[in-house]
Amino acid sequence: MATLDPEQTGFIAVENFTSLAEHHELQLDPSKLEMLLALVQSNEHGHVCYQELIELLNSKRSSSFRRAIANGRRTLQREILLDETGLGVYKRFVRYVAYEILPCETDRRWYFHQNRLCPPPVFMAIITIVQIIVFMCYGVMLNKWVLQTYQPDFMKSPLVYHPGHRAQIWRFFSYMFMHVGLEQLGFNALLQLMIGVPLEMVHGILRISLLYMAGVVAGSLTVSITDMRAPVVGGSGGVYALCSAHLANVVMNWAGMKCPYKLLRMILALVCMSSEVGRAVWLRFSPPLPSSGPQPSFMAHLSGAVVGISMGLLILRSYEESLHKQCSWWVLIFSFITFLLFAIFWNIFAYELLGVQIPPPP
Repeated sequence: MATLDPEQTGFIAVENFTSLAEHHELQLDPSKLEMLLALVQSNEHGHVCYQELIELLNSKRSSSFRRAIANGRRTLQREILLDETGLGVYKRFVRYVAYEILPCETDRRWYFHQNRLCPPPVFMAIITIVQIIVFMCYGVMLNKWVLQTYQPDFMKSPLVYHPGHRAQIWRFFSYMFMHVGLEQLGFNALLQLMIGVPLEMVHGILRISLLYMAGVVAGSLTVSITDMRAPVVGGSGGVYALCSAHLANVVMNWAGMKCPYKLLRMILALVCMSSEVGRAVWLRFSPPLPSSGPQPSFMAHLSGAVVGISMGLLILRSYEESLHKQCSWWVLIFSFITFLLFAIFWNIFAYELLGVQIPPPP
């Protein structure tokens, strides 16, 4: 640092920075070296912030750095990622994920070069496996694989959210492991693996698990406010948070997304998601079989979609950027905490004040 910034100003002269980038002895990824040179060319003040350099070398990029690259006068000359040859099976899969998730060629190259197999995307895989195991256990126990919610023993599970048991806090989370039947489990598991795993590979386990669990919690809390007599089962709140965030990100970056058949896939995804919501509405208000109480609510689907479009879209648009440095992130956190406090107040007082007739808990 003393050589690059002898006056301790916190900035490095462009000449020194250029010399470092072109004659360095560091083991930099090609994408990082490319961005170093682009950052130099985009600077108009004759110096580069030392902190920007440190963040880049540590695989972190601020929004100001990203804007500098986007607005720079120098065009990155490397071939596009699709032209890379001699790749193994795993690296071809990483390239496929990059084009499925990221809208910018610079981001795609950055992800491709810095991606490592460890840690693997385990969160979505573990959630899906646990959901399948729980479903298999109840399927064998009830000898029923579709419309399990019509079995009284199903609703006795300590995992199901039921308004009569809302004092048991874990039920606001654990309901995601229970499913109405094979059709709901199959739909959710397929989307979790097809969309959730690539998202986790690119954005990391922390961000995607936060988004998924926010959708799950928002789902049960929304049901407790808007459909107060209904139980909730299924991971649809988290699934719709992931899917809505990804679809919204694709729409807002339509020109930059290079995934094949994106319009057809977008229409197909919307049709499937709408059909699942329609099916949930039908089961809620027109149950095909006699039941001892209200059937599971569909409001978790809708609240999960809201979480995805709001919080999820910000997460997906902030690839490799610090969320805590963005004002919009704190606005979303404040909004979610406000909703959480309101839901707690509602669940404590509103049921009694409104005289809601809760079906007896199983």
